[in-house]
Amino acid sequence: MTDVLCEIRGEVGFITLNRPQALNALTLSMIRALTICLQTWRNDERIKAVALRGSNKTGPFGAFCAGGDIRFFHQALLAGDPAQEDFFTEEYTLDHLIHRYPKPVLAFMDGVVMGGGMGLSQGASHRLVTSRSKLAMPETAIGLFPDVGGGYFLSRCPGHAGEWLALTGTSLGAAEAIQLGLADHFLDAGRLAQAWDGLADMASLSAAKLQAWMAEFSAIDHAPSNLDRSKIDAFFSLDTVGAIVHALETDTSEWAQRTALQLRQRSPLMLHVTLAQIRRARSLGVEQDLCMERDMMRHCFFPSHLARSGAQTEAAEGIRALVIDKDNAPVWQPARIEDITPDMVQPFFASPWMAHSHPLRMLLGISLRTD
Repeated sequence: MTDVLCEIRGEVGFITLNRPQALNALTLSMIRALTICLQTWRNDERIKAVALRGSNKTGPFGAFCAGGDIRFFHQALLAGDPAQEDFFTEEYTLDHLIHRYPKPVLAFMDGVVMGGGMGLSQGASHRLVTSRSKLAMPETAIGLFPDVGGGYFLSRCPGHAGEWLALTGTSLGAAEAIQLGLADHFLDAGRLAQAWDGLADMASLSAAKLQAWMAEFSAIDHAPSNLDRSKIDAFFSLDTVGAIVHALETDTSEWAQRTALQLRQRSPLMLHVTLAQIRRARSLGVEQDLCMERDMMRHCFFPSHLARSGAQTEAAEGIRALVIDKDNAPVWQPARIEDITPDMVQPFFASPWMAHSHPLRMLLGISLRTD
């Protein structure tokens, strides 16, 4: 079975992620197939737009993409396999391709949209959600940070919602996603197939016709947002992770107590790294952010400054506890938020590569030549 289905109908290129048994979690071969497809269509004058969807076990839609294949990451960490190096380099390059794509990209973000699924969808020109959409960047729960451009798009959320989402990994419904600028339009889940086919039937596709199509298939979301933005900003604007958690634990409200408990369950080290990431990314373009995250991911898998092997990393332990053994009892190092020091965090942002040899140097237009 092909994990990525690409077809041209009318003036639209249609892509279906077709690995439903794994909630369309991305493999390296899927990333390469998506990249080839999008690069080919970019220069094809017949194609005026691209549509991207996921599939579930009974057919299309229902699940978009749950992220990267973290079982593969875990195996690579234990074996010291460098294959994950290519995975992240090519995944981030693909995400950048979508961010800078010269044609409309419509991402049907139906069902689970997490991690790598957010990377695929956030660069799209039309981010379409439904009553089934669940958006999240839950990486701190598995000892990582919100990558795939997460620093860029989360830091652009209003106020300090980006810090809240990045640290806690909270899942958003459609209304919250639109309110925080992570989605654009709400579609009727029951009419997605009709909307998909409607794109194929559109002749002489134009911005005006896309707008009319959107108006036809948009719906009213009857599950309004329950976000308390003022409360989120009050806590997640504080200077450090320690200050955020202390303030939450001091507050007696149910929301504050629940949020503090969420943070206490995450990797303390990666909470500190993630807070620094989001705040650095506010001043970065998407290219600079992806390069920074590529540096960070290298340190997550090869944390030489912590004198750990790949099998001893936060990621290896987090994936073991939540995905492999499923005991939900990760043993983080250090175990407490209060025990993290700046010298554990800052090296994550030091690039292990010279500028001319950085794996994402082409995003910045850096030549291999040094003369």
